[in-house]
Amino acid sequence: MKYSLKKEKLDLQGNRKYTIREMPASERPRERMEKVGAKNLSDTELIAILLRTGNHDMTALDMAKALLVKFNGLRGLHDASVQALSTVSGVGLAKASQIMAAFEIGKRLAIISKDTNRVVFDDPETVASLMMEELKYMQQEVLRVISLDAKNALIGYDDVAVGVVNGAISHPREIFLSAIKKVATSIIVVHNHTSGDPTPSDEDIQMTKKLVLTGEIVGIPVIDHIIIGNNKYVSLRDFDCFI
Repeated sequence: MKYSLKKEKLDLQGNRKYTIREMPASERPRERMEKVGAKNLSDTELIAILLRTGNHDMTALDMAKALLVKFNGLRGLHDASVQALSTVSGVGLAKASQIMAAFEIGKRLAIISKDTNRVVFDDPETVASLMMEELKYMQQEVLRVISLDAKNALIGYDDVAVGVVNGAISHPREIFLSAIKKVATSIIVVHNHTSGDPTPSDEDIQMTKKLVLTGEIVGIPVIDHIIIGNNKYVSLRDFDCFI
């Protein structure tokens, strides 16, 4: 019989805790990703891969579960600061930064293409698909102005209001100033509803009518106003707002 000073890790029920390396290969997150692909992994497994390692008390899977529970899933995790993520046992600044970097890369990929200048916004679906992934996670309402050329191709976009979007619309000059600077032929206005429900309010409808009229006066027509919710969107063209 050999003596060992190494203390086994036990869970709350007194059962031995296993490290990820001791798990069957079919249950390890990295091996599962290689076998079935990233899209078939759970949120916990994906976060565990980002964390890479655990510590003496927790595996990377345990930490991932703790993060998702504490911040109420991926959306809460996305909205948390590096400092807040670091408060979870074993995470620390380095692991928290890795998570934040992954979210940021995802957002950037969602709003760009191989050749951004050739993105053509010729229907609401295209606008929503390119703006959804970023705007649906915002904790405040953001008003975005998309500037287009004569062929409805993207010139660029600017966020002209954060917070009280309807209040910002009372001064359309900020919206059209952005478009004028980019020499836009037309614009699309986009904003998000933090509730996740994109149904337009009476204020949304009235401000859209105001913007459409202003666009006619300055010679930069507003061709749509898209409201982004949680994986849903609404085009104000369906609400009799346009001339």
